[in-house]
Amino acid sequence: MIINGKELVRLAKKEISEITCDDLYEQLSTQPLIIDLREAVELENGMLPSAVHMPRGVLEMRITSLAKVADAAESLHTLAQKNIILYCQSGARSALAAQSLGKMGFDKVYSLAGGAIEWRNKKLPFAQ
Repeated sequence: MIINGKELVRLAKKEISEITCDDLYEQLSTQPLIIDLREAVELENGMLPSAVHMPRGVLEMRITSLAKVADAAESLHTLAQKNIILYCQSGARSALAAQSLGKMGFDKVYSLAGGAIEWRNKKLPFAQ
């Protein structure tokens, strides 16, 4: 069966957990690991507060290089204990990325529903 990208995202969303912008905003004080999956050219209007940038194309290979976990002796295991919030512009790439990290064994991964567009529409803060 051949499917298009939208269908691939729809199927991925059946396997992952999403978090709403409002719920994430309320949880910012708990310091979840927030990863911005957008390309560098998409960052000109800022990122979510405390987010780290890691383009979607390198996530699986570089996730343990994040400064927040790189010093840990067992970084994959340390990272697996954290709530990981992934976001992109609209929520499509983050859904696919959440599915991929789930296949790697991470079970506390969430895709931000609606992505940066929804965050901005709700007038929530961006860091520059």
